[in-house]
Amino acid sequence: MAVSPAAGILRVLKGGGSLPLTPRRPAVEPARVGEAVPAFLVTTPASRPDLTLLFFHGGGFTGGSTAGHLDLCARLADAAGAGVFSVDYRLAPEHPFPAAVADCLAAYRYLLAEGHSPAGIVPVGISAGGTLVISMLLAARDAGVAMPAAAVSLSPAVDMLFLGESVLFNQETDWLTPNHLVGILKDYIAGHDPTDPLASPLYADLQGLPPMLVQAGGGEILIDGIAAFVSAAALQGVSVTFDCAEGMFHCWQAFAAVLPEGAAAVERVGAFVRRWVAEE
Repeated sequence: MAVSPAAGILRVLKGGGSLPLTPRRPAVEPARVGEAVPAFLVTTPASRPDLTLLFFHGGGFTGGSTAGHLDLCARLADAAGAGVFSVDYRLAPEHPFPAAVADCLAAYRYLLAEGHSPAGIVPVGISAGGTLVISMLLAARDAGVAMPAAAVSLSPAVDMLFLGESVLFNQETDWLTPNHLVGILKDYIAGHDPTDPLASPLYADLQGLPPMLVQAGGGEILIDGIAAFVSAAALQGVSVTFDCAEGMFHCWQAFAAVLPEGAAAVERVGAFVRRWVAEE
């Protein structure tokens, strides 16, 4: 019986292997948020100057970089017709919570100071970056900063208590493990209250946030928490779209180069962004 591309990729990831990807090669221009935070403007021929995706990479709050997400950034740029401003926020354990949240808010403030209209900015993040999108929005709202046009959160960790039953029952359908979650608590939360709303948006007052796309895989160990967050957001008046891809594992979008379901998910992100940001 033939193995599906998704099943084959999951098998490799669960075994600790890597995939031979041929990433797209966008134009990359270095920038900097303040003195300490590197950032990069990623563009393709499809990028338009009045639309910017503020991108936060994944990596469990302890790893990852723009360099490791260039293919995804390029695909998001093409799908949305946007430039992508990707931020290499500070990482734990050297810089535990809330350092990354502060860096992401500083990046949003930087774009505004550079003359970007909030109506032309859409924060997008994957995994830890998906969490940071929501955390940044909460911090910006509380600081009285204008909200962006919309936001996209891909496979976020929204509950640092990790109470969802899927953490136990979806271990066969995801490469992310409970041990990864223990590492996040140890290195990123680092003794802080795990129910702090900026760490665990599930427990936040979500009123006033912009329209949001939350995309996750039905096979993720985090899916129960993500679904609970979506329900909480909707009950609090947020215009939230929940895009749950049946059977998909954590961050399947990052494998769009070899996974049709990943490429389709990125296209849906682009359609959502274009819906909320009118072309000038």
